[in-house]
Amino acid sequence: MRFADITGQQELKRHLTSSIDAGRISHAQLFSGPAGVGTLPLALAYVQYLNCTNRHDGDSCGECPNCRQIEELAHPDLHFVFPVNKQGKKSGESVLSSDFIEPWRKAVTETRGYLTPQQWYDRLDLGKTLKGVISAKEADEIIRKLSFKSFESEYKCVIIWQPEAMNEEAANKILKILEEPWDKTLFLLVSERPDRLLRTILSRTQEVAVPRLTPDVLEKVIRDAGEQDPAKIRNMARLAGGDLCELQNLLAGATDERRHESFELFCSLMRFSYNNRHLELITWAEDVAQLPREQQLQFLSNAARLLRESYMLHAGAAEATYLWGEEAKFCRNFALFVGSDNIEPLIAQIESAMAQIAQNGNPKIVFTHFGLAVSKLIKPLK
Repeated sequence: MRFADITGQQELKRHLTSSIDAGRISHAQLFSGPAGVGTLPLALAYVQYLNCTNRHDGDSCGECPNCRQIEELAHPDLHFVFPVNKQGKKSGESVLSSDFIEPWRKAVTETRGYLTPQQWYDRLDLGKTLKGVISAKEADEIIRKLSFKSFESEYKCVIIWQPEAMNEEAANKILKILEEPWDKTLFLLVSERPDRLLRTILSRTQEVAVPRLTPDVLEKVIRDAGEQDPAKIRNMARLAGGDLCELQNLLAGATDERRHESFELFCSLMRFSYNNRHLELITWAEDVAQLPREQQLQFLSNAARLLRESYMLHAGAAEATYLWGEEAKFCRNFALFVGSDNIEPLIAQIESAMAQIAQNGNPKIVFTHFGLAVSKLIKPLK
């Protein structure tokens, strides 16, 4: 993948290429940010630029043997590690990234690297409860592969996608490699949740914080997709939140059903809360607990957005909101209940619930506590 193939991030691209040109290549780097900002594409482009034999105009050539093999995700000196699992796995059975390399290549190619964990897990058909993991056996496999001399490139490169999926044993083995790396070996960790990595791993990596895409970049993507309505372009770019994956879902209409379900859960939560219907809140929590973990996180993220928009309406800043349809109708009425007195504690409750769900907390307990806590904060305000 060439840097030219990546949407936006012009300043970061220049920084990455100039660091390679100057020979400032840290052996372990952490590309952090949501999938939709381009963390994996940037890591792939970085590896391709590093190993290209004919760089020019601030990018890899795309034509030399190294470039072609990296484009196909099949270079012998480029290794991938990513979370995997499978239904019906036997006790003690090891499942490795190499067992799924072909579907991985296909998924990355089809999405241009803008691949979310949920999209990957859907391809693995893990169901609602099973999750992908990076096991200690995977770390042993990395050590085995890196013990050989490089085949065709100056650098042996390892891209670890979603390193937060490592279990404790795997993380400690990876840490040892990072502490005592082989010469001319590059590790690129691509993470959405670097806060879930060992602090010792963080201390041994150079972070490349990938920012969210700017509205003007997203608006251009929307116009290129054929949308002409200025208001719709503006609203979609705002709703995407700087995330190209979310924008692509909006353009495809893929999130309509999911967004509606999330909106209905939000409405139910708030109605039960301001009417003090605590028994119904407990039932509500049980229903949310049955959803896939990624959908639970999406609901919480959407709830934070709707609360912020309602707060803006309460503050008399309707022109700064991005709502339409059923969301606009509900929030105009609900704005009476969200003001300066409770917006911060409400958002704090959401952030706490998101952290607990992301750390595999019991969703029934998390959402029961969350619903009851929210009910204490929702009341008519002046």
